[in-house]
Parts: sequence; structure tokens; C-alpha cells
Amino acid sequence: MSSRRATTIAGSLVTASFSAVLILSGTAGADDQGPGSSKGGKAVDEAPAGVKLTTLLPEKISVDNSSQETDVTATVKNEGTKDSGEIRLLVVGFDGLTVKNVQGCSPIDEKDLPEGSNSGFSCPIDNLAAGKSESYAVDATFDLGKTGKICLPVQTSDGKKTFWQQGPVPFGTTNPSPNAPATPLLLGTDNKPVGPGGDELPNTGFERDVLPLGAAGTALLAVGAAGLWWSQRRPRQREN
Repeated sequence: MSSRRATTIAGSLVTASFSAVLILSGTAGADDQGPGSSKGGKAVDEAPAGVKLTTLLPEKISVDNSSQETDVTATVKNEGTKDSGEIRLLVVGFDGLTVKNVQGCSPIDEKDLPEGSNSGFSCPIDNLAAGKSESYAVDATFDLGKTGKICLPVQTSDGKKTFWQQGPVPFGTTNPSPNAPATPLLLGTDNKPVGPGGDELPNTGFERDVLPLGAAGTALLAVGAAGLWWSQRRPRQREN
């Protein structure tokens, strides 16, 4: 075999191998949370003319069955034609879902948390240009023995108006797998907790679990602002 032909063949093999590495790397590093969804979201107070704010949550997340840890991506979008000006995104956890950290955001004091929530972070945004979005990495835990919900309100920087609110919307599974390394959860699905026996459902309180999505969600539209679940305990934005 001539040296030129051997070089050509070797080059082709290297190129093929490199392409295969790219494909495998892309597959391994792909976001396994699925596409973003605005499920459970609603406009509340009227936004400024030309501004249309919405949020997105992953359609699925995965909870480590040993540590209860999970990752969520929270995204706020301006689908309008004009810049938003100063706003803030809140990331709030309910029931079995506890928000531990949100990259670039400040924790909400316990006394200022929305009624019924267990944790929350405030993410100040100086301005969200028309057609742009901001995404935040959310570290959380999910107690698979309970139901769990998350809420994303988008407000003015002082919290006096809520332009959009997604949730409280549940993550959960109707087919729990306590013996697996991880449990996949779907957005908009009420969790079916596994009791101590592995196949027994604990009594978590039906009325309590349904209220944030049913009566409270309806009341939210009726009263505007941040709804009954927000009560009078509006989070204050921290000063840097």
C-alpha cells in the first residue's frame, strides 16, 4: 500500500472516529429534561404595552432516590415587541419539592414566603429585551413520599404586580419506582407517593394537595395580583 493511500485511509478513519465522538458526546450531554412547557401558567396583571412575559418549566425531571436531589431549569421569556424593564422571577417550592438554590438569585426570607410554600428564591432582572429569555439552574430536593409543586411568578421589581404566574404546578409520577436509582417525574402530574411498605400510599391530605391547583388557582384569576396563596406576605427583593 502506498504511503499516500495509507495516509488517506488513516485520515478518513480519524474523521469518522471524531464524528462518532461528537455524536456520542452530544447525546450524553443533551438536556434530559425535555422541552420547556408553560403548562399551568396564566397572565394575571396587565403587562406594559408590547410586553408579553411567560415562563417555562421542563416537561420532565429526574429525582435521585437516595439523595432526593433533582435539577430544574426555570426560564422566563419576553414574547412581546418591547423591552420589559426591571422585573423579577420568583422560584417557589411547595409540599415535597424544596428549592435549595437558584443560580444568581437570593433566598426569600421565611417570613416573606407565600402562604403554604416551604422555600423560594428571587431573581432580579434589570431588563428582558423583546424576544429574549433568561434561564436559571434550580437545585431542589423532592420527597417522593409526598406530592410536590413549583411556582414561577413574574413580577415588577417591587412585587406590586404579577404579570404572569406558572403554578403552583405539580411534578410527579403515577408509577413510582422506589427500588430504581432515580424516579422520572412529569410536569402537570400529581405524584403518587410510595409508603413505607413500598406499595402503600400514605395519607397526605387530599384537600390540601388539590387546593393550590384548584380553588386557589381559580381565586388567583378572580382577585388578580398574586392570588390567595400569596396572601399578604409578599417577598421583598434583597438589595445587593
